[in-house]
Amino acid sequence: MSSELVFSDATKLAELIRTKQVSPVEVVQAHLDRIAAVDPKVNAIVTVAESALQAARAAEAAVLAGDDLGALHGVPFTTKDSIDTADVATQRGSPIFRGRVPDADATSVARLKKGGGILLAKTNLPEFSYWIESDNLLSGRSNNPWDLSRTPGGSSGGESAAIAAAMSPLGLGTDLAISVRGPAAQTDITSMKATHGRVPMTGIWPRAPRRFWHVGPMARSVRDVALAFSLLPGPDGQDAFATSSVQFDNGISQQPFRQLRVGWMVGPGFGPVDPEVAATVRAAAEALRNTGVFVEEVGIPALERDFALDVFNRLHVMEMQPAFRDAVAGHEDQMYKMSKTMLSLPETSLKDFIEAEQAAERLRDGYADYFSRYDALITHVLPIPAHKHGVEEFTIDGQTVDATYLQGATVPLNVTGLPGLAMRFGTSSEGLPINVQIVGKWQAESTILHVASLLESVSPVRGLVPDL
Repeated sequence: MSSELVFSDATKLAELIRTKQVSPVEVVQAHLDRIAAVDPKVNAIVTVAESALQAARAAEAAVLAGDDLGALHGVPFTTKDSIDTADVATQRGSPIFRGRVPDADATSVARLKKGGGILLAKTNLPEFSYWIESDNLLSGRSNNPWDLSRTPGGSSGGESAAIAAAMSPLGLGTDLAISVRGPAAQTDITSMKATHGRVPMTGIWPRAPRRFWHVGPMARSVRDVALAFSLLPGPDGQDAFATSSVQFDNGISQQPFRQLRVGWMVGPGFGPVDPEVAATVRAAAEALRNTGVFVEEVGIPALERDFALDVFNRLHVMEMQPAFRDAVAGHEDQMYKMSKTMLSLPETSLKDFIEAEQAAERLRDGYADYFSRYDALITHVLPIPAHKHGVEEFTIDGQTVDATYLQGATVPLNVTGLPGLAMRFGTSSEGLPINVQIVGKWQAESTILHVASLLESVSPVRGLVPDL
């Protein structure tokens, strides 16, 4: 029964608990046992919440008493260690914040708890959430459950690894340029970055540059991502980017009986892409067409004019550096490689900064034009499957690029604020997961969740698990 529980998704666990087929205590204990069994290999967990079993016993009592139950009642979840959790250490991947215990939950954590979720543990990340590998001086390096010699990605790599390894059914990660979707692609899970401002960033650090940061759900099924997302949106009176009190949806709910129009592309505008990854995107497009959706290959000229990764780099460095300087002041001996690298980068000139701002506006306009004709877009998430630890340069389809190019297809959604979902649809020749990215127009999360559900229903790789 324990094995069955840890490989069940959150929606199934909630149903089993609600119908009294299993106790929240059994579910939480099963996941704690799984952590003890496999985390020494994966190193995804930073801190286990000591209150998890107590919360599970309280959840069990509520079920037996016939109380009203939330959608996640009794279901354990994990969160990236940059997200504040009341009375549970949140150390941000740095010895500078060793032993830091917040007094209050981040808004996103509080909302999952309000829905009945039980905080199980905190997960690993790179220093200050800044890199495509989850490695730091405080809690070390996380490994990919599909191949321990490879990375689970970053910056939410510990979270993706924990979910992929069945140590958690559901979690929260944050995303500045790649960090929820990239790790999902490297570890065979599903994740979503909603429209910017849908979910408050309150209680999460760093927040600079705030206009690019997102927090989003990560899980092993599309329905779990949808379930978690249903609990997360709305203003909290603290994050000014999350101001809409109307739960407006701009997706298929507005015209539920119209045939969907979906485009697909792997470039130009994203950088080089491995042929196996490109083939997976084409396969997903063809599979979606076979479900009755109108699908065709497309291009977005704005992505060719302005390379989004370059735009992002010119903007975010100037906005990030002051926060980093404040954080490391007096602790320079505890800095790891990424904080040193980021603080060593040259300042963007005012002229280049303004030009980048205008380029970001052109990118938004380009996507707005695209979404005037289509409901969704399918792309790759990463140009390659999960890579070996410590690699900083790649040859992709004959072109040599540095590691930042892994963000080529994900960062446009941070620059523009568009929603995007990552889900597996293929396998590389080395047996590694390959995910696709489903992009929707602003406030149209229902559309990308619907498209993802269609793809999941015809997926050739659904239900695979790593051998640990």
